[in-house]
Amino acid sequence: MIRYMTSVAVALAVLPAAAHQDVALKDLMPKGMVIGVAINQRQFDGADAAAVEIITKQFNQISPENVLKFQPTQPAADRYSFDAADRYVQFGLDRHMEVVGHNLVWHSQTGAWVFQGADGKPADRDTLLARMRDHIRTVVGRYKGKIHGWDVVNEAIDEDGSMRQSPWQVGIGDDYVAKAFEFAHDADPDAELYYNDFNLEKPAKRAGVIKLVRDLQARKLRIDGIGNQAHWRLETPAIDEIEQALVDLHGTGLKVMYSELDINLLPNTPRGADPATANPYASGLPDEIQQQLARRYADVFGVFLKHRDAVTRVTFWGLSDADSWLNRGRMNYPLLWDRRRQPKPAFSAVVEALKHAR
Repeated sequence: MIRYMTSVAVALAVLPAAAHQDVALKDLMPKGMVIGVAINQRQFDGADAAAVEIITKQFNQISPENVLKFQPTQPAADRYSFDAADRYVQFGLDRHMEVVGHNLVWHSQTGAWVFQGADGKPADRDTLLARMRDHIRTVVGRYKGKIHGWDVVNEAIDEDGSMRQSPWQVGIGDDYVAKAFEFAHDADPDAELYYNDFNLEKPAKRAGVIKLVRDLQARKLRIDGIGNQAHWRLETPAIDEIEQALVDLHGTGLKVMYSELDINLLPNTPRGADPATANPYASGLPDEIQQQLARRYADVFGVFLKHRDAVTRVTFWGLSDADSWLNRGRMNYPLLWDRRRQPKPAFSAVVEALKHAR
């Protein structure tokens, strides 16, 4: 029986993170689980050499931050752009990594032209389906046999468990998700196909995702896994909520993937709030919070490892604190490497959790 790893994190709190810097996370993962990172263009182009070294040593899976989304790959109806996406894919292939495609159908980062009809009115169902089919067949078909799995649809469910009223849903109907999975499977029958979303620790939203997944299964469509984005905070969601979500999602019979893991340390503050309140760690992260972050990572990895039969992938959303989308003009510290690309106590916490699970 694998226990939560809080005690591991407490024990290693006195250890310098550098004590584990020669260890590779990918070598410690249980059989059947990969560990990955979302990478940006400076990294897959090799311009950020320090990052490339860490990524190559530590991880056996990559996701793209942006280059495979709809807008970057098809900026206009009659034009595709694959230069950057090709380099991303080749980066992973050269390093024998599991390459994931993120993502094909989303309400964000999709050109406004996609949803416009010829008469200036919203595009009708047939037009939208044709554009979706063309996009998926072109993008997925280009990387057939190279990309291991695709986030086919991203964030289709609202917080109350209903279908999000996105332009795709409004223009096509609820079955737009099913059509996207149908088109993706046609384009590459061997690729794994995933549904990806956030806040799945909330019962209403999770129930909506499970309902959606069961509908796809009832239609006999291929779906291999559910991506739980795991953009969590230091205190929330609670560990038992994380575990219950994992158990419920795995109850669909699908793989569970933690597709965008990071831990937000900053408070939710209204626009115009006092800078000291909004950006409390502008001068650095106090050691107490650093150790809390380490314990948090130990705890969540304890859940992943306890349910190793259900979890097949853990992907960090960014390599270091300097790379994180969570900074947004503030100083956040959500990942395992600091701004100088040095391993943090959180890195040691994950290493120890993995070692104790072996």
